[in-house]
Amino acid sequence: MHPNAELVTRFYAAFAQRNAAGMHACYHRDVHFSDPVFPDLRGDNVRAMWDMLCTRGKDLTLTCSDVNADDVRGSARWVARYTFSATGRHITNHIAAEFTFRDGLIVRHRDQFSLYGWARQALGLTGLLLGWSRMVQSRVRTQAAASLRAWRARETAVPH
Repeated sequence: MHPNAELVTRFYAAFAQRNAAGMHACYHRDVHFSDPVFPDLRGDNVRAMWDMLCTRGKDLTLTCSDVNADDVRGSARWVARYTFSATGRHITNHIAAEFTFRDGLIVRHRDQFSLYGWARQALGLTGLLLGWSRMVQSRVRTQAAASLRAWRARETAVPH
């Protein structure tokens, strides 16, 4: 297995254990992450997002498959299963991930999934009827960004 494929496998093994520190160790300090909910996160915001998701994802399970990588690029497929805390609804999210590597670490991570499919599961009837709309998808992004800001504020307020 290519070392970068091993890196991606380690990343998802840490995620499956909700071990954010293990995930951070796979990322370059200049990491850039994007997905349909968090379209442009960099550096410490990426790490904080995984801290938040690992801490809040009490019933999170995931499976990872189809890991491929070379010296520069990689990909994987993964499935996350969890309860969306805002509504208590169960989510099964199928995600395609793409990676770019630098210095033996992940420097670019892009996850792709159907935000409409996610909204149908997470938001119930509202998601089914309006989850495709720019208004609902924008609200999901805005609420996620606010949650991350609150998480970061809580992080910095805790004395070390």
